[in-house]
Amino acid sequence: MKTLGALDYAVFLIYFLIVAFYGWWVYRQKKAHKENSKDFFLAKDSLTWWAIGASLIASNISAEQFIGMSGSGFKMGLAIATYEWMAAVTLIIVAVFFIPVYLKNKIYTMPQFLNQRYNGTVAMIMAIFWLLLYVVVNLTSILYLGALAIHSISGINLTGCMYLLAIFSIIITLGGMKVIGYTDVIQVFFLILGGLATTYLALELVATHFGSSGVMQGFSLLKVHAEEHFHMIFKKDNENYLDLPGLTVLIGGMWIVNLNYWGCNQYITQRALGADLKTARNGILFASFLKLLMPVIVVLPGIAAFVLYKEGYGDFKTDMLQGGEVSPDSAYPVLLNLLPAGLKGLSFAALTAAVVASLAGKANSIATIFTLDIYKKVINKTANEDKQVVIGRITVILAMLIAIIISPLLGIDKKGGFQFIQEYTGFFSPGIFAMFILGFFWKKTTSNAALFATVGGFALSVIFKFLPHVMNLEFLSSTGFSKLVQQRDGSMLYEIPFLDRMGFVFIICLVVMYAISIIETRRGVVTNGLEIEKEMFTTNRAFAVGALIVCGLIVALYTIYW
Repeated sequence: MKTLGALDYAVFLIYFLIVAFYGWWVYRQKKAHKENSKDFFLAKDSLTWWAIGASLIASNISAEQFIGMSGSGFKMGLAIATYEWMAAVTLIIVAVFFIPVYLKNKIYTMPQFLNQRYNGTVAMIMAIFWLLLYVVVNLTSILYLGALAIHSISGINLTGCMYLLAIFSIIITLGGMKVIGYTDVIQVFFLILGGLATTYLALELVATHFGSSGVMQGFSLLKVHAEEHFHMIFKKDNENYLDLPGLTVLIGGMWIVNLNYWGCNQYITQRALGADLKTARNGILFASFLKLLMPVIVVLPGIAAFVLYKEGYGDFKTDMLQGGEVSPDSAYPVLLNLLPAGLKGLSFAALTAAVVASLAGKANSIATIFTLDIYKKVINKTANEDKQVVIGRITVILAMLIAIIISPLLGIDKKGGFQFIQEYTGFFSPGIFAMFILGFFWKKTTSNAALFATVGGFALSVIFKFLPHVMNLEFLSSTGFSKLVQQRDGSMLYEIPFLDRMGFVFIICLVVMYAISIIETRRGVVTNGLEIEKEMFTTNRAFAVGALIVCGLIVALYTIYW
């Protein structure tokens, strides 16, 4: 039933009041000291390691995971967990190799890094690109999918849900990064608690349906009745191979997706840029451990929904339909509607927490880039600290209003939220990551080489996307780099898997950037290498032990569910 009861609203109200009052208390504590732009945008020297780790996860996990990844769990199974488990390893790499570079060179925004390492042209192009991407793709999809999910389990008007989520997020964001960081700890608590409640119900339903009881028994039954959903590596004949092309998730494009997202993304790195190296690394390691838990919350319910749908449990056969076809993205909302009073309110709070935390984090990143990299450098170079904070707050409100207006027009629900974000960011990720990785560790990389990665990387991504329409790629099928796929008009084309396309573009960008840089340095072009010392990458024993535990668990999981 798509309504919330009195007990559900009571549970949600408790969640809202806890977040609101704690956020207000943190804000009041912060107001006791003179606020400047670094306090507002970065919470300079204010966030603890556990606040950084929780904020990273709260900002990352949103409706596209709860709805989109659960839907992918329904459709393709545990394999979609690769986005979460490979991210756990990626976070460790970022903590060891990326964060020290940022902190050593006092880099607070990604455009600032590009300006410092290359030049103002590259930095301004990317600042505008990131603003457009964050507002038009990320902010809109998080807001719309979140509102759609909340509407589906509460019955509240969709537009009303969007406004309520936006207002809640704005209230948190206006307090600055310190308020966001510490309220994210509460958001993660509700996110995990409510998410586990849904997983518990889903496994209990499976166990009860087959005449048993207990979540472990339910999990065992899942592996029996959806055995094909418990393989992490797809073979070429799998219908979902284009989404997760075999070993590419371990040795190919998945690394580009994750390293670019976790290491070169203002939205994510901002949480650690205001801390010292030890605190930042410990926070990122904490986030890595939390990442291991995420598939239990967002993927297992989708697999359970698949089994219940296949078994014809209750109204699953009809509730999973949209427009006469099975909609995998309906899996999580359908499960939530089966929760008893109280638990449904808790899961409702968890979903809201995930959406609000992501919206707040994204809005803060938009305000940071616009204020520090565009407004302060181009529009008003003499803006003082107070003026920058005011502009940041205005930017937050305007960005959210734009998202509310345009999000219903983008067809996000038809495309699928997880796919929507991956498709549009994936056109830029290979070039951006190539530009960052060479900029970090090869001092000869020139500005023109970076400019090629910015523009040329996007152009190459578009070319590879449409290449199957002008060229027969059957010759790549034996290697797994293409697969015969039926198009909407009934024709058959050999398409290149999305992650493999990213890998090809990344390699081409590296080669061309290398060639441009060698030619230009021989002509006497001077580059702006970053300050890097070998000792920067040394970690303490506790971090090393934690990192080994994470990597060991990942190896074990892939070995068990290969």
